[in-house]
Amino acid sequence: MTVELFRALRHRITEGELPDVSAGNAQAAGLSRFDLIELFESQVQSRLIDLQARVLQARGDAYYTIGSAGHEGNAAIAKALRLTDPAFLHYRDAAFFIQRSKALPGQTVSWDMLLSFMASSDDPIAGGRHKVLGSKALNVPPQTSTIASHLPKAVGAAYGLGLWKRLGGAGGWPTDSLVLCSFGDASLNHSTAQGAINTACWTAYQGLPMPLIFVCEDNGLGISTPTPQGWVAASMANRPGLNYIACNGLDLVDTWQAASRAAILARTHRQPVFLHMRCVRLYGHAGSDAQQAYLSQAQIQAMTNEDPLAHGAARLLRETRLSRADLGQLLDTTWGRLGAVGDQTSQRPRLRGSEAVMSAIVPPLRPSLANPAAELPAIDPTPQPMARLINQSLHRLMARFPQLVMAGEDIGNKGGVYGVTQRLQQQYGRHRVIDTLLDEQSILGLGIGMGQNGLIPILEIQFLAYLHNAEDQLRGEAATLSFFSNGQFTNPMVVRIAGLGYQKGFGGHFHNDNSLAVLRDIPGLLVACPSDGTSAVGLLQEAVRLADEEQRVVVIIEPIARYHNRDLLTEGDQLACQPDPGPDYRLPRGRFRQCRSGSDLAIITYGNGVTLSLQAAEQLAPEGISVRVIDLCWLTEIDHAALYEAVKDCKQILVVDECRRHGSISEELISELSAQGVASSRMDRVTALDSFIALGKASTSTLPAVEDILEHVRALTGAGSTAIEKGA
Repeated sequence: MTVELFRALRHRITEGELPDVSAGNAQAAGLSRFDLIELFESQVQSRLIDLQARVLQARGDAYYTIGSAGHEGNAAIAKALRLTDPAFLHYRDAAFFIQRSKALPGQTVSWDMLLSFMASSDDPIAGGRHKVLGSKALNVPPQTSTIASHLPKAVGAAYGLGLWKRLGGAGGWPTDSLVLCSFGDASLNHSTAQGAINTACWTAYQGLPMPLIFVCEDNGLGISTPTPQGWVAASMANRPGLNYIACNGLDLVDTWQAASRAAILARTHRQPVFLHMRCVRLYGHAGSDAQQAYLSQAQIQAMTNEDPLAHGAARLLRETRLSRADLGQLLDTTWGRLGAVGDQTSQRPRLRGSEAVMSAIVPPLRPSLANPAAELPAIDPTPQPMARLINQSLHRLMARFPQLVMAGEDIGNKGGVYGVTQRLQQQYGRHRVIDTLLDEQSILGLGIGMGQNGLIPILEIQFLAYLHNAEDQLRGEAATLSFFSNGQFTNPMVVRIAGLGYQKGFGGHFHNDNSLAVLRDIPGLLVACPSDGTSAVGLLQEAVRLADEEQRVVVIIEPIARYHNRDLLTEGDQLACQPDPGPDYRLPRGRFRQCRSGSDLAIITYGNGVTLSLQAAEQLAPEGISVRVIDLCWLTEIDHAALYEAVKDCKQILVVDECRRHGSISEELISELSAQGVASSRMDRVTALDSFIALGKASTSTLPAVEDILEHVRALTGAGSTAIEKGA
């Protein structure tokens, strides 16, 4: 069947009816005859790689056949841009990728792409982990799925270009670059696309630089669902702050001219552009897609009639000295060459084994970006609550790291909902302490894009509950970039999130959220949670070091109830206020703390659980029960062997977990302790109920309390009646 598709294409170009050539002339538009031939060659190579992938799949050598057939006009867009313009590409942009490779001598693009189709470990971008279009040398970060999830970070990358210029430095891309991101017409309807486009417009509307081209490749279908005719233009043509340009993606000259205008607007005027490229989809959504099940034969034939290669061939015959025989020879030569490359790449090694697969989850090390000669703010020796100590640490970090920028809603002029970021914008300026719009997807995307361009972002999400509509930016984008680029691309950043329960004032589940499961199961993502001001400073300063030197993505869950709390054991004791531990104090990844000594029972906990456990331990001491309290600090990459050594000499072990009983960290802790040989009779756990958090006086009724801890400790040690485990 695949060979028949090639023969049909060849017959049409060499002998069949070709469409009328669109208006315009290549040379008048600025394209030489050689440019036109080069673009057509890129289109042919893209199409025949698609067909070779199907040949290879049929014989069991290739695994992924979503192709670019019908979208090959994007080769002209690549021709209109510079090699140094970062491009976040749609999976149907093989022609763009091939054309860009011609801007850098020595590229082996056919070989590389076929290795990717075959999931070979020799694949130079993903190492066989996925079929992606990507190249460090070509400034094409890999995108694994382009259902709009890459648009927010493209906005962030474009913003970062302007930011570097304002800061007087340069990141990984020249400051006069522009950013391109491409996607399909169906993806335009995704909330992530709408949010990213809105953010770009919101930014540009205020006069801030946004050198960005959104390319919507409109083939009229979302797999089987038609896009309403005229919908894309109607929804995008009149957006404030956005330049709309339409082009006929079947015609190389028209597409080149439109892309060139878009590049001038984005590069010279630093404005966002929506480039609407109309095209067709040929051969179905993917190799396994039987489009005849939802499209009539007349519809399929109508799309086939509009094949961009047929349009390109017609223009070449009119504007160059090539004949139909020459075009046939080009097809035959390319088909034969790609067949030989396919045979050779099918013999290359495949990615196998968990160690090889996982080797790129953690990014490579790099030299620190810190300024060792930076003058740091003086340390205030007065004991302070957590919020104040975090603020002092942020001031130091901003002084020590000139590439560090902060972003989030209300963090600048207001100083954050809880005052944690007060006076930072006044000290370091609005370019380094950025007040964003209310869109968590865009805040995270901003950080991802800036992190890819050499900055160190610290982002703030106001409440943990607000993360959930944006969490895929961490799961599907931030945490996967090193994995799918074999460590060649990274997006280091720190995300501060105010969360958990027990706070007074704001109430209800929207401002109190005690679920961390969605963060803890993301490979490579580090999650930390302080319990007091000292640990908050140690974790924040370690998180920035991790982003700086190890290029990690780190999330810190800051317990809201601890921000301004001054008392620890009894009302008025002021024990929750602590002195600043200083700029060099860090709590290394995986390190936990012992907050209280004891030998009868060990409590393993974190966050608010530390305060509750210390209060319970104080009440148990007069009863002769000696309690050791362990503060986990890090909720991922836990050193379970070291944790076991820290508690094994205690008679009993209790896990206090303020998150919900199912899907919480307590399950992992109990399981690992059991694997270390701790008998189940020696262990127990106190957790929150599987419930959302209510408003008012009932807000803590589903959460662990000191009374629950006392009951469980007494039951474990035999000092009281058997307890009914909370949540059982």
